[in-house]
Amino acid sequence: MMRYKLLGRTGLRVSELCLGTMTFGESWGFGCSKEESTRLFELFTELGGNFIDTANRYTEGESETILGGLIAPNRDRYVVASKYTLSTDLQDPNANGNHRKNLVRSVEASLRRLETDYLDVLLVHLWDGTTPVDEVMRALDDLVRQGKILHLGISDTPAWVISQANTLADLRGLTRFNTVQLEYNLVDRTAEHDLLPMARSHGMAVMVWGALASGLLSGKWSNGKDHRLVDSRRQLFVAKHNTDRNHAILHTLHKVAEMVESTPARVALAWLRQQRPEIIPVLGARRAGQMTDLLGCLQLTLDVEHLTLLDDVTRPAEPFPHHFLNSAMTKATVYGDLIERMEFLDP
Repeated sequence: MMRYKLLGRTGLRVSELCLGTMTFGESWGFGCSKEESTRLFELFTELGGNFIDTANRYTEGESETILGGLIAPNRDRYVVASKYTLSTDLQDPNANGNHRKNLVRSVEASLRRLETDYLDVLLVHLWDGTTPVDEVMRALDDLVRQGKILHLGISDTPAWVISQANTLADLRGLTRFNTVQLEYNLVDRTAEHDLLPMARSHGMAVMVWGALASGLLSGKWSNGKDHRLVDSRRQLFVAKHNTDRNHAILHTLHKVAEMVESTPARVALAWLRQQRPEIIPVLGARRAGQMTDLLGCLQLTLDVEHLTLLDDVTRPAEPFPHHFLNSAMTKATVYGDLIERMEFLDP
């Protein structure tokens, strides 16, 4: 059964896994039907899952429409997170972005599709680089005070922007961001440099998308020998990811999966769940069988040997200034003889 976590510095209880609904609907040429979406929803909620992620542009609004029908019989049972930012009208210069006008019209449209009068969580979908941060935080806080939004989050945004936004909110008594959504997986661990330490510093929950690296870590494209990728339908994807580093990662992932008698997807999710307690993986699937496999990660705990094997082959290179600040020479220069007696907090 599902366990629960607090959403950042709030009292809101959310399930330790989040159901991603970008696959709900078929208007993008992929995804799943309403019937299959219902099966995915039922598999997740039967285990106690209550945290569900969508967005106003997922399958051109079809995702929110399908989800709205599924939650309607027991709306208050679910914690629904949606997003705004992406363009809903390519001809309208104000039908996109983080500004107040797009925020208000996007939220109103999401509420209609979801058949509800409030969102548990609204996330800024990505940073547009043009709207002043004070406008964003003031406009979001207004909707919170109106009762249309209960909590706030932000996705795909530089750590310095999020820090600036939360500092501004705290100083002005506005509603702060309590969750951040970002990409993080065994292939791409760059979030460890700035975004994850920022989230911990601000007490934010971390909703992880791309936990399986677009399916790379599911094992379905591996040839089973040297783990090179083979898929004639997705040649560009294969060409991009057929690297020596990825082959080594897949080889180790399959090795650990054999050691623990599980699947590569479950191992990748188990590794993710054991990194930091604030992490909440967002699970996306197109078929019930895939969702059943992913939910099996709840029963899997990797030991130190397995975690070390995966860590050694996936550890990312440190960018500046991290490699400079963490070097023995710099620490010795800063702390002098005290270096051997200092205890450093994990960021």
